[in-house]
Amino acid sequence: MTKKEIINQLEAGKVSITKAFRLLNNQHVNHNNLALKSEIDSQTKTQKQIEDIKAELDALVGLNKIKTLVNELEAFVKIQQKRKNLNLATEPLVMHMIFKGNPGTGKTTVARIFGRLFKELGLLTKGHLNEVERADLVGEYIGHTAKKTKKAIDEALGGILFIDEAYSLARGGVRDFGKESIDALVKGMEDNRDNLVIILAGYPQEMESFLQTNPGLNSRFPIKVDFDDYTLEELIEIAELMLKKREYKLCKSAKHKLFRILSKARNEVGSEKGNARTVRNIIERAIRIQATRLIDNEKILREDLMTIQSEDLKKSF
Repeated sequence: MTKKEIINQLEAGKVSITKAFRLLNNQHVNHNNLALKSEIDSQTKTQKQIEDIKAELDALVGLNKIKTLVNELEAFVKIQQKRKNLNLATEPLVMHMIFKGNPGTGKTTVARIFGRLFKELGLLTKGHLNEVERADLVGEYIGHTAKKTKKAIDEALGGILFIDEAYSLARGGVRDFGKESIDALVKGMEDNRDNLVIILAGYPQEMESFLQTNPGLNSRFPIKVDFDDYTLEELIEIAELMLKKREYKLCKSAKHKLFRILSKARNEVGSEKGNARTVRNIIERAIRIQATRLIDNEKILREDLMTIQSEDLKKSF
């Protein structure tokens, strides 16, 4: 019975005042219980999504520093929220970050995961990733750079603005417009501090030099994350995961062959080019070579379709 119906019953003399008050009180209690249940269900759903995101991160090979950082950030955010609820002093939730690491070490992948995680933690409204580089931020004439940088910021609002090879913004010299972009980024950080996270990423040495030449930036990015190069064993594990997702696998000799290929790659081109990106290129090439090897066979078994042989890896790097 609705509130209006109870009042109508009372006015018509069909229920006593005592009963009407009891019905209204029960209705109020039921409404509060429904609201409480809805809130609990929402919190449970959010926590489930957070756990799913963390499980996705945990499934990635290596990245132990990042996994530890995620636990720290989650705990920090939740504790600050509890302190705020009890009218205690809170630390500012500044989540701007520096990612230092060679290509193929997982920087972009982790940035995407962070966006989704921060959304569920209530730090961002959307959680998407807007990935840009110098060409997307720096213009060709006076005033052009500020507009381009503002556009990138606006598109990232509610999520993460990920700037790869960020040190390139400071490479052009005194007359370059890169400094104008940096100034616009700083302004954007201040104007949108509650709904924007900026991540500057790039090679370790170059990023360190960049921060030293721009001391004002260093303090604005309190979280600095080092992405270590993968070991050869971790790269083999990454390769096997990539193949498993595609329903392929390495035979024993192919696994040994891949280890030798990756070891040679590290020796020839260095760790800055011998990470997960190299593994992905090798695997994709090996799958194509396997296809050309099998295509003319009259009888092709399921096992044949799934197995990458060592000969499929010979021309893959």
